[in-house]
Amino acid sequence: MTPPLAPDWLTARPIAHRGLHDRAAGIPENTLAAAEAAIAGGYAIECDVRLSGDGEAMVFHDEALGRLTGETGLVRERRAEDLARLALMGSAERIPSLPDFLGRIAGRTPLVIEVKSRHDGDLALTRRVAAIVAGYEGPVALKSFDPLVVGVLADLAPGVPRGIVAESRQDDPAYALMTAEARLSLAHLLHFAESRPDFLSWRVDDLPNAATHLSRLLGARPVMTWTVRTPEQQERARRHADQMVFEGFRA
Repeated sequence: MTPPLAPDWLTARPIAHRGLHDRAAGIPENTLAAAEAAIAGGYAIECDVRLSGDGEAMVFHDEALGRLTGETGLVRERRAEDLARLALMGSAERIPSLPDFLGRIAGRTPLVIEVKSRHDGDLALTRRVAAIVAGYEGPVALKSFDPLVVGVLADLAPGVPRGIVAESRQDDPAYALMTAEARLSLAHLLHFAESRPDFLSWRVDDLPNAATHLSRLLGARPVMTWTVRTPEQQERARRHADQMVFEGFRA
């Protein structure tokens, strides 16, 4: 069998989705507090990054600021220093930059970074993230829903594990502008020659499927699955994946 392309640490621990966040406890997602809670619990961390208006990678999930900050507008319309001042969900936490996030984690647990994309060919965020992780000494992996981003990372961040995030049904509004052919490619991993992923990250409710099964069986590519929230999803993850990205409970 082909030797594994991804390191063992990538799937050794359950992965806290956007950190071990707990809104009721004043710990918002994708914050330094959520990262510290995950580390204290013995978990790996998954986070999201988006590009600020002045080209910095910021740890934030949404394209728009409203849900998490109450502010209007988009992340890409604000400078990094302005974003860093925004309080999250009424807490004392702020939006961290990726360099600050890495500085706080400091190699204490594996980190999986999702590079957000609008599927428009813009690689500015991808290049910035690759430059940042080049100087990081801890265990880190990169992933994206965008096959172009994942493929380019092979050259921009050699030696850093990279994965494709996917789901079998493109029913999210984010896919609305994509052609039927492009959605089919995403759903069935038909972009494999372009993206060349080291691992897969697939929606848990879409397991099992041919893409993940064959990747594990023939390609020696581990599968993590998202986002696990219920006992039923935990069992599905246990049967059909190598590790879970979870939230809302302690694994």
